Amino acid sequence: MVIKNLEKINIKIFQNDLISWFKREQRDLPWRKDQDPYKVWVSEIMLQQTRVDTVIPYFNRFIEWFPTIDDLADADEDKILKAWEGLGYYSRVRNLQSAVKEVRATYNGVVPDTPEEITRLKGVGPYTAGAILSIAYGLPEPAVDGNVMRVISRILSIWEDTARPASRKVFEQAVRELISHDDPSAFNQALMELGALICTPTSPACLLCPVREHCQAFEEGVQHELPVKTKKNKTRNVQLAAAILVDDSGRIMIHKRPSTGLLANLWEFPNVELKHPLEGEQDYVEQLFNTSLGLNIQLGRIIGQVEHVFSHLIWNIMVYIGKITTEFEEGDEWKLVSVEEMEQYAFPVPYQKMFKLYQQSLEE
Repeated sequence: MVIKNLEKINIKIFQNDLISWFKREQRDLPWRKDQDPYKVWVSEIMLQQTRVDTVIPYFNRFIEWFPTIDDLADADEDKILKAWEGLGYYSRVRNLQSAVKEVRATYNGVVPDTPEEITRLKGVGPYTAGAILSIAYGLPEPAVDGNVMRVISRILSIWEDTARPASRKVFEQAVRELISHDDPSAFNQALMELGALICTPTSPACLLCPVREHCQAFEEGVQHELPVKTKKNKTRNVQLAAAILVDDSGRIMIHKRPSTGLLANLWEFPNVELKHPLEGEQDYVEQLFNTSLGLNIQLGRIIGQVEHVFSHLIWNIMVYIGKITTEFEEGDEWKLVSVEEMEQYAFPVPYQKMFKLYQQSLEE
């Protein structure tokens, strides 16, 4: 595969300019303290779809709770989900635990250092593999995510649609041609850092860019038109009613979501999807709770609304408070817990927001 515009770049000087800038300007991030492949792996999985500032406290806590591959492999799933609570995309951490179990069973607890072996691990795609192999093991493997595609599309003026999976091969090949074999770890991290700090999606800070003199898009004045990325399909809106239901002892009803699908195995407050425009009519909502969930409850007032955006849908949740009006039998999926016991269970962000609304309502 021939990559256009490569012949216009002095690759050695490009590498030096990029890596020198990175070594001067890189952010002080906890996963950069050493090159432990396990820590690099954890950080890269957390950073998928998530901002760096958000990840830092999660990473620190996760490594504190599960400092080694053995600790994570042996951990109870509920504790892992609690450590991940609020980060979203929970399949990431389930796959991570499956993969570290595989590393322990097959590779004596040592993260593999070849592309063939590491990409066989659950949840380790080409990007994560390239990041671990280059950052932790110093191998000249590309680590191409959206950030890197944006940078490379501008540096080389590549007009491939970055939303198309086939385009990744073009960018991976471009990075293979450009990567420093002397310091692939710093090179790949520098590309990522450049995309995060300078070569941003909407307002690239070209005048501050350490590789501006190599950038074909800047030379052509088209940096704001790149990368090419087609729009995703629209998200679907889902209207829900959820309730914080309390028994006579002040315990709160919680429900464990199914073991597959969206937010699998996490805990939630009872909720129903509203199919009709009668969503504001309390009798209708109460009846829906009783018939859909088999609960005998009495709804009180609405204490607020919560919106939560997923990649493919938006939840609009009307939040009620209410009472459980009959004896309730607990099981694996339904529990009554005190406010203090809530700490032991992992809840997705929208339900954490609901609980805050509930606590505020008690103070009013």
